[in-house]
Amino acid sequence: MFALKRKTKGEALFDIVNNLIMLCVCFLTLYPIWYVLINAFNDGNDAMLGGIYWWPRVFSLKNFDAVFASPGIMQAMGVTVAKTALGVLVHVFFTAMVAYALSRKGLIGGKFYILLGTITLFFNGGLIPTFLLNRDLHLLDNFLVYIIPVMFSFFDLIIFMTFFREIPEGLEEAARIDGANDWSIFLRVVLPVSMPVIATIALFHGVYQWNDYFAGIIYVNNPDLQPIQTYLFRVVAQSSSNQMMVAVQGSSLTKSVTSQSIKLATMVVTTLPIVFVYPFLQRYFVKGMMIGSIKG
Repeated sequence: MFALKRKTKGEALFDIVNNLIMLCVCFLTLYPIWYVLINAFNDGNDAMLGGIYWWPRVFSLKNFDAVFASPGIMQAMGVTVAKTALGVLVHVFFTAMVAYALSRKGLIGGKFYILLGTITLFFNGGLIPTFLLNRDLHLLDNFLVYIIPVMFSFFDLIIFMTFFREIPEGLEEAARIDGANDWSIFLRVVLPVSMPVIATIALFHGVYQWNDYFAGIIYVNNPDLQPIQTYLFRVVAQSSSNQMMVAVQGSSLTKSVTSQSIKLATMVVTTLPIVFVYPFLQRYFVKGMMIGSIKG
């Protein structure tokens, strides 16, 4: 039997200090989220008095009633869900397809393509040329403006390419012996064994698509095509007044809600869906982030 090694006083003290630091970091990270949550569930006028730090003082759901009664919020939520789902699907497939081609050793000009892609990590055309390009492509006030301009990312390509290079060549050779072509190998062999990196890139791009508000401000004037984050941006921008009038079926909620309380409730509504998705992809995310870190 092996004797358990007892920690010295210095090691025990180090562990205590390290645990305290981690607890402080967790608290500083999570408390702002908790603060927004409890104030969103508190009566708006009561919240203006301050002093709410741990629990709602006057519990109320009228802030959320006002949010969902606001015209356009459900339409904006639908646009966000659609652009996130379609954007992730197109981005992952297209980026993986290009990465698979560049990960093959016999590709002519492969190093040159990688050099060109690396340059794009440091330089881009800027806002005005990008706007003019999207205008010439007829993407202004078009749902595809959320999909086409971001369907490819060279940073994500590097992650894909690193993973594909670690796939045993024997899998592809066996598929070719069975008569599979490049498309069959990519769709039926490579993608099924690449779930960790696919989930990682899907999480990256999904969070980006869900949180993106800039495209809705710059490229979209049609309110029916604006995503929920752009809606939230406008709520925050218009919250300078002390009271926001919200009518629900002829009644007024202004006695119970304020612009600040509606802003916090909107933040909760727009944030929770992506927070709930993360735990389901976390195990793939952690595994995918380790790609290329260990060579055996």
